[in-house]
Amino acid sequence: MVDGQTAFVGGYNIGARYATEWRDTHVRITGPAAWEVENVFIDFWNAHGGRGLPRLPDRGTRDWNPRINVYRNDPHMLIFPIRTAYLEAIDRAQRHIYLSHAYFIPDRMILRGLLTAAARGVDVRILLPATSNHTVADWLARSYYTQCVTSGIHLLLYQHAMMHAKTATIDGVWSTVGTANLDRLSLVGNFEVNVEFYDEALAQQMEDIFGRDASNTRELTPEQWQRRPLLERFVETMLLPLRPFL
Repeated sequence: MVDGQTAFVGGYNIGARYATEWRDTHVRITGPAAWEVENVFIDFWNAHGGRGLPRLPDRGTRDWNPRINVYRNDPHMLIFPIRTAYLEAIDRAQRHIYLSHAYFIPDRMILRGLLTAAARGVDVRILLPATSNHTVADWLARSYYTQCVTSGIHLLLYQHAMMHAKTATIDGVWSTVGTANLDRLSLVGNFEVNVEFYDEALAQQMEDIFGRDASNTRELTPEQWQRRPLLERFVETMLLPLRPFL
């Protein structure tokens, strides 16, 4: 957040690997809507800053803009609106759902929503890293692949770099960029921030970005997935009890 007028939200961290090795997405918000992000920071700072640190003033001002919403998952406050936003958007989808995520370990309702959307003819595409920086997360994600590829969901595996973006765009209208992955830890455990947009121009930009990223992927086909070694199937089964914790 800069001077109350410019805010940045997304998966991009400060580090050398983000400049050269990892693929990520951030969004810049300028003008009155930046207050939404500033308010999240102020609330978090004042709640968790600890003794000896000054409290930040809560100005309590807001320009109501129905096209932009900033959602925070805050375990301290027991609120988790990012998951709800995803479920509502997926349920409304009529044409396409394009997701880019570093880790794909959805809960039962998120997975059901995606499978149901594919069953009603929605083009569901999920872009994931071929190999992420978390081996266990990769193996747990693989346990969902069979349901996805046999139900018409396209799994696109990003090549030669770590895909760390957390974005979605649906039907050329709804988009989100933020810090939350499609896993239980992000959706019902961690403090996360996502920005939700209802804007056709931004959705078109998100689709263009998704298309460029998709050009650096290989799609996992049902035939390829069925040919994976028995040892890999065994490891996937053994790690299933870890699902609720990630």
